[in-house]
Order: sequence, then C-alpha cells, then structure tokens
Amino acid sequence: MNETVISPGMTWPGSSGAGDRRRLAARTSLALILLMLLVSVVSLGIGAADASFWNSLVTLARGGELSALERVILFDIRLPRLAMGLLVGAALAVSGAVMQGLFRNPLADPGLVGVGAGAGLGAIIAIVLGASLPAAVSLAIGHYIVPVAAFLGGWVATLVLYQVSTSRGRTSVAMMLLAGIALGALAAALSGILVYMADDAQLRDLTFWGFGSLAGATWGKLMAAAPLILLAMAAAPFLARSLNALALGEAAAAHLGIPIQRMKMLAVVVVAMATGAAVAVSGGIGFIGIVVPHLLRISVGPDHRYLLLNSALLGASLLVLADTISRTIIAPAELPIGILTAVIGGPVFIWILLRNRGMLNL
Repeated sequence: MNETVISPGMTWPGSSGAGDRRRLAARTSLALILLMLLVSVVSLGIGAADASFWNSLVTLARGGELSALERVILFDIRLPRLAMGLLVGAALAVSGAVMQGLFRNPLADPGLVGVGAGAGLGAIIAIVLGASLPAAVSLAIGHYIVPVAAFLGGWVATLVLYQVSTSRGRTSVAMMLLAGIALGALAAALSGILVYMADDAQLRDLTFWGFGSLAGATWGKLMAAAPLILLAMAAAPFLARSLNALALGEAAAAHLGIPIQRMKMLAVVVVAMATGAAVAVSGGIGFIGIVVPHLLRISVGPDHRYLLLNSALLGASLLVLADTISRTIIAPAELPIGILTAVIGGPVFIWILLRNRGMLNL
C-alpha cells in the first residue's frame, strides 16, 4: 500500500509509516502514564506538613486508623489538590492542542490569545456580582456559578477571536495575536472595574486569579469543575480526524466530507468548556497549553488521534509536578504555580518562536 502523506509527518492509517507512528504513540502514551503515576505518588507524599503517604497506606492495609491530622492532610488537602492538578493540566494542554489544530498554528494557546482572559473575566464577574443574586438562586447553583461563568467567558472570547482572525477560510497569525492582545486588554480593563466594586473578602479571592494556584482545591470545587472538563475531554477525540483533515485547508477538508462549520463550533465549545472550568478553579496558569502540544508534536508527530491523548497525559503530569515544586521549594510558604510556569514556559515559548520563525515570516 502506498504511503499517503497528508501533512508533514502525518500519514493515513494502514500504511507502514502509520504503523510505526502508532507504535511510537503507544510507547509514548505508556511512558506518560507511568510518569503521571510517579508524579502523583510524589505529590501525595511530599509537603510542608509531615504526613507520609506510604506509612499511611501501610497503616490502612494493616487495618489501622490514621490520626485526625494525617486524614485531613491526605484526604482533604493533598488528594483533591492532586485530582484538580491532573484535571486542570489535562484541560489546558488539550485546549492548546485543539486550538493549534483549529487555527493551524503552533502559537495558538488559550492563555496567549485572550481565551483564558475571557474565562477569567467570566469567573470574576461571578465572584463579584454573584453575591447580589437572590438567595434561592445562589443556593441552587452553588459551586457551579463560577465554572459556568468562566465557560461562557471563554466561549465568547473564542468566538470573537475566530471571527476576527479568520477571513475566507484562512486564519491570519498576526490578526490572531493582535486580536488576542485586544481581548486580553479588554478583559483586564473590565476586571479592573470589578475589582473596584469588590469588598475585602472578594478581593482576597480575586488575588488568587492574578497568579494561578491550586491552593484552594477542595472536593466541592473539584466536583463543580470536573463535569465540564471531563465532558470536554470526552468530546475532544471526536475532533481528531477533522483536525487532521483541516491541516490540508478548509476546501480540501470539505472535499473529504468534513462538516467544517459544525466541527469548528464543537472545537470552540470544547476549548471554552475545558479552559473555562480550569481557569475557574485554578486561576491563570500559562504556557501549559502551548508548550505541551508543541513538545509532543516533535516526538509523536501532528496526528491529533495521538496528540490529544498524549497532551492530556503530559499536561496533567507537568502541572502536578509544577504544583509539587511550588508548594515545597520555599516551604512552609508557597510559590504560585503561574509564576513557576511563566519562568519555565517563557524561554520555551521563545524557543518555539525561533524554531517557527521561517514559517511565521518573523
């Protein structure tokens, strides 16, 4: 069977090249699963407080009981924080991979092009104005108001970004970045107005958004964000073949039978749900969405059937690792994750720019 190349590094399934790529992707997935398990165990076992994960497991296996302090540290603090780190990291990385496929550009990232800022603005609106809602409404929607508001903010920002930067089926990189700057500036300005309206308690919550952190992770917040993130994660694989076809251009993808407009709407909803829910519970954590898919594209290629799954695994692992470092490197104080990811992700982003300089005409 002749090998049919549909984009650099990508082949149709069934060819010998596709078989090699499947095996490479499977080995990469296995390695990433092991990495995720390793960082998860380390994250549960390390912290400012003295509570050994392994000793607790041995105690439970022998039928013993944990002390009240150990139970609180492991089951009420570290375990929800770990689960939230896994979900948020996977959501940000998959959102970045979908956006890069949709825009056909490696620079597309929810945090860089204003989608994260839109989601953050939605969350801030919910925090500041949510207190003025009727008590019955607040009681009914409870923890869900912030994730839903962040989803709507991210959704609107993604729609505006796509409409502004795309013309006649072609997306302008310069327009995308400029539109992202404008959206981010507008969201920052509106957020500033809301900050002036906030009381002291709301200001403490809003400070959380400035840096990005998992310090406020609770089972309640996790249960509020998890349905949106898991639903987006479940829908993302259905976009894989359409995103592969879109790499050829919209006209070619349409000739292959891809329902372009329906696929775009689904991609926008997936990105908005995942980014909105992640931003709602963690604040602004940058660079995961751009760095993770780019690194994986180098190792396993641009085929979204493998890229999306591996992005979720690597994004989850990296964010849990970053969270573990941020809460132990200057213990008992804690360094916000957003600062750590910016310090590491900034140089990597510059490297990506330099690596793609020719393609971007920079």
